[in-house]
Amino acid sequence: MDVSTLQTPQQKNRSILLEFILIGFSDVPNLQEFLFVVFLIMYLIIVMSNSFIIIITRTDPSLQTPMYYFLGNFSFSEICYVSVILPRLLTSLYRQDRSISIIACATQMYLFLCLGATECLILTVLAYDRYVAICNPLLYPVIMNNSFCIQLATGCWVFGVPVHIGFTYWIFSLPFCGSNQLNHFFCDVPPVVTLACEDTLMLEVVIYVIALLVVTIPFMFILGSYVKIISTILKLPSATGRAKAFSTCSSHLIIVALFFGSGIITYLRPKSSYSAVTDKFLSLFYTVVTPLFNPIIYCLRNKDVMIALKKFLLRHFMF
Repeated sequence: MDVSTLQTPQQKNRSILLEFILIGFSDVPNLQEFLFVVFLIMYLIIVMSNSFIIIITRTDPSLQTPMYYFLGNFSFSEICYVSVILPRLLTSLYRQDRSISIIACATQMYLFLCLGATECLILTVLAYDRYVAICNPLLYPVIMNNSFCIQLATGCWVFGVPVHIGFTYWIFSLPFCGSNQLNHFFCDVPPVVTLACEDTLMLEVVIYVIALLVVTIPFMFILGSYVKIISTILKLPSATGRAKAFSTCSSHLIIVALFFGSGIITYLRPKSSYSAVTDKFLSLFYTVVTPLFNPIIYCLRNKDVMIALKKFLLRHFMF
């Protein structure tokens, strides 16, 4: 007897499901070329601006401090983070080929989750660095010593690696026995999980737990750090100093709110309230919009960075 005749329809579909179709922005066919140009420009700006930041924070003697060490790490993570998403999206828009293999989808999700966790933790470390520098300036050189900074940076990069290996494997071990149409522009967790045809309650619980550990708790830590920072700023005798510090803090908090807020809504809302349109809109914030503005907010508005950048450009590109 043919074994395939004993399989349920779900088992048959699961056995032949080798790829997903990323619907992406195909619902606006007249805008494909426009979107390609927009996302290409955004990608180039993100890569080039962060590359400049990495170079000058590594080479300029005046920027050899813990804050700029972490900013260099952050810029490198930004390049890696958007490179997991945007080149694949640009290829889909250019070739109009939206298929992605299960293995490629799982790889993209894993790298995205690991790098997303790294970004969350580096932003948290940056907030802690500013807290120590402003609230405990006399202890800053002792606390933020070279060894401790390397340990913090290493922890940010490796924390998500083992966690997301098992998590991603679990997701792609689910039976996908329905449609293979993934209504998103990359392989994010919520849209993939919605295609599973078995109970995902335990997986959803794990998603909430990981989101709390990686997104919510760091976000609350950052807010707590800035509350302490702002309370210290209010005690400064100089009105000019207070205004400058508030300007910097408000800019940082806006980016943090956009990045963490969109992530919290995406990963902590129940599966029953999932909306593909809302999810794509929110995802644009934490995959494209905030990486585009992060270099401007964290570095290019920074006077020391701009001076170092001008010196670098004059030295290497001006004749």
